Amino acid sequence: MSEEFMKVIVFQLKEEEYGVPVKYVGSIERMQNITRVPGTPEFVKGVINLRGVVTPIIDLRERFDLEITEYTESTRIIIVNIADKEVGMIVDSANDVIDIPESTIEPPPEVVGSVEADYIHGVAKLDKRLLILLNLDKVLSKDELKQIQTVEGTS
Repeated sequence: MSEEFMKVIVFQLKEEEYGVPVKYVGSIERMQNITRVPGTPEFVKGVINLRGVVTPIIDLRERFDLEITEYTESTRIIIVNIADKEVGMIVDSANDVIDIPESTIEPPPEVVGSVEADYIHGVAKLDKRLLILLNLDKVLSKDELKQIQTVEGTS
């Protein structure tokens, strides 16, 4: 029986490495001007115009209640598709694309650092690395997605 692999984009928040399946990722963008939208949750930074598409941007550090830092040269926006919506996630850096053997993925522990286990699909052990795999469907609740849709003006 051949080993199944999951291709993921690896990114960093604080000292932790996270992974998100490539199939959800549209693109990885450099930081750019974000237009603030009033009345949205604190972690929703606003919207950008990405190749003609108004795309809401969320800051994953704020979403996961991590300390907020200045954006740097390596800060990236990962454009992902959540529930048929394009959403940009601000991360400290996007490092690489790797294939993870499915057999190395374990269910999430009760609490991983300060990120709630709800957001986590699993944890992959790779050599000396521990990779937290995000469950994108849980990063934004249905209500939050609705709020974001209002931001886009497509409600």
